[in-house]
Amino acid sequence: QVQLVESGGGLVQAGDSLRLSCAASGRTFSDYNMAWFRQAPGKEREFVGRISKPGDITQYADSVKGRFTISRDNAKNTVYLQMNNLKPEDTAVYYCAADLYSPSYKRQDATSYDYWGQGTQVTVSS
Repeated sequence: QVQLVESGGGLVQAGDSLRLSCAASGRTFSDYNMAWFRQAPGKEREFVGRISKPGDITQYADSVKGRFTISRDNAKNTVYLQMNNLKPEDTAVYYCAADLYSPSYKRQDATSYDYWGQGTQVTVSS
């Protein structure tokens, strides 16, 4: 089992920055690829980005590319989501997720992930 706990959400204005953290416990953190998803009210859970086990490969949704950056610190068992130039449409509950392995065509699919955090709310006002 892997336990994931997100933090860092809040209410910000458009154009502001925010950094989310996701602390992992349980099994060996570096064994897992990590991802961020988000879910806005009335919408399906949406892929935001993903980072490989050693942290050398990242992947982003087009909607956040160039604004969001995922990183991880395997020594601290933590993955981060740096969000810059936030927009009102970024408002959502943000979740981190972990998986041991997913084929490339399924890495943006929420059903591929084995473990999830409880989420943290990000609200961006215009």
